[in-house]
Amino acid sequence: MREDKQMLVMTHLSQLLDLVTGIGGFIVPLILWLTQKDKVAGMDMHGKMILNFQISLFIYSIICIPLILLFGLGFLGLIIIGLIALILPIINALKVSNGEMPYYPLTIEFLK
Repeated sequence: MREDKQMLVMTHLSQLLDLVTGIGGFIVPLILWLTQKDKVAGMDMHGKMILNFQISLFIYSIICIPLILLFGLGFLGLIIIGLIALILPIINALKVSNGEMPYYPLTIEFLK
């Protein structure tokens, strides 16, 4: 296994494709994880972390939809989710490039 911080940083930043394509922020990290997890040191852990984060954001977004109809609070929830989806991948990419451990709060662990 080789150590490749740039690949790990790109994997974290690829989540921002959600803002452009809608689903690219899930597909690209999934492909990178599946193809590189045995070649790049740490890719398995980072890939699982990113995919868990993306799945969690999707679930939280689905939960906000009925809240729009019931209380109107769903709009606020969707705005917060959007900001989290924009800010956390950038922060964690910077952490990885500095050799620190990334952290995605409120992530449900589907892949262990």
